[in-house]
Amino acid sequence: MTAQRLILPLLLLTLLLGGCINIGDKSGGGAVVHYVLSDPAVAGAVEPAPQPPAFQATDITGAAFARDFRLTDHNGQVRTLADFKGQIVAIFFGYTHCPDVCPTTLSDFAVALQQLGPQAERVQVIFVTVDPERDTPELLKQFVPAFNPRFLGMSADPQTLRQLAKEFKVVYQKTSVKAADDYLIDHSAGTYVYDSQGNLRLLMPYGSSPDAIAQDLKTLLAAS
Repeated sequence: MTAQRLILPLLLLTLLLGGCINIGDKSGGGAVVHYVLSDPAVAGAVEPAPQPPAFQATDITGAAFARDFRLTDHNGQVRTLADFKGQIVAIFFGYTHCPDVCPTTLSDFAVALQQLGPQAERVQVIFVTVDPERDTPELLKQFVPAFNPRFLGMSADPQTLRQLAKEFKVVYQKTSVKAADDYLIDHSAGTYVYDSQGNLRLLMPYGSSPDAIAQDLKTLLAAS
């Protein structure tokens, strides 16, 4: 009787605190009672770590490249990344004579921004030419805003462009040269995306659908 009177209070205390208890006879046999924590104060003391947002594009948060730029936009104004703080920035390298990749990418971003509604005002798309010999500010001003009036075309002199390409890990090279002003350019086709604080966050591959682009932009906008 004494043992039973001791076991019952112990069992009740254990059930309140959480754990397990072995109830058995002198031979060592018996049953093990398992239970889970039921006290909300105790159960809520440890919360799971917040999960990073899931992106459609490649998450390159923390990358130590593509940190800044200094370019002239198609209106003649010198720009740096700091000028766009508070906005989501997407930067793509291409050229106006590009037959497929460049117009496709700009078109996809234009469609994606339509899905954002008023929030599209918080996204800045930048097109950096890798063909400064032919892509004059006047030509950029005709070409880039044709996809969306808010898109900006930007350029630099050849030496500055080479330095910028190295910082952004972008490659480009003339090909199919027929004349001094008749050639194509092979170039990197991904798009870098920065959050509203100017931090590099994503690399969107060529061929990303407007829906995927819009989804990632919405995720970044919601976090800003």
